[in-house]
Amino acid sequence: MIKMMIITMLLALNIWAIEVGEVPKNVTISGENGGLALDGSAWDSSSIKDKVYVMFYVDPDEKDTNEHFSNALKAKHYDRENYGSIAIVNLAATWKPNFIIEKLLKSKQEKFPDTIYVKDKNKVLVKAWDVADDSSDILVFSKNGELLFYKAGAMSEDDMQKVFKIIEDNL
Repeated sequence: MIKMMIITMLLALNIWAIEVGEVPKNVTISGENGGLALDGSAWDSSSIKDKVYVMFYVDPDEKDTNEHFSNALKAKHYDRENYGSIAIVNLAATWKPNFIIEKLLKSKQEKFPDTIYVKDKNKVLVKAWDVADDSSDILVFSKNGELLFYKAGAMSEDDMQKVFKIIEDNL
């Protein structure tokens, strides 16, 4: 009985959740779980370093939720030597067929070669980092991989200004 209570308390605390100010546990998305959109090779979160990265973790059904933020971010024209972007698509969160989304991702990767596009077919980041499922999540990482900002859902104007300041302070 006590053992069950401890397990329940740990799950309630969600000891696996990512936290601002920490480097999240390393995660690899590969094989049946997904991978890079262009060639299907593995994506590893340890690659989040040496640049300030903005990550979009998105349910395809929520792709327009933060389009205003994406457009404002593009308009900033941050130096790609010090800034990078990652778009991870939560394929398991949608009813849309994977082959259609994968085709769209390949064309986006070719159109925007500076962005890293990743397919997550089995909610790997939802399970490993406890990011919101069926959502549009925004994460900002420092050059050493530390999480600087996390938001699930639509970015407000205040959120956007906060992220731009975080990026600019860390470039």
